[in-house]
Amino acid sequence: MSTALTWFKSSYSGSDEGDACVEVATCPDRVHVRDSKVPHGPSLTLTPSAWSHLAQWVTS
Repeated sequence: MSTALTWFKSSYSGSDEGDACVEVATCPDRVHVRDSKVPHGPSLTLTPSAWSHLAQWVTS
């Protein structure tokens, strides 16, 4: 049984960015990341720990 992911953009994404954002969908054991301009394209799947490290690195 496959469950559809619920994708969302950061609350920091304003309307002036248009569709040029990263979207994220979370599950208990995975974080999925994709380019909002290509919703049916590839996505990156990370562990929550890897996502946390990536988010800290990007924002530092």
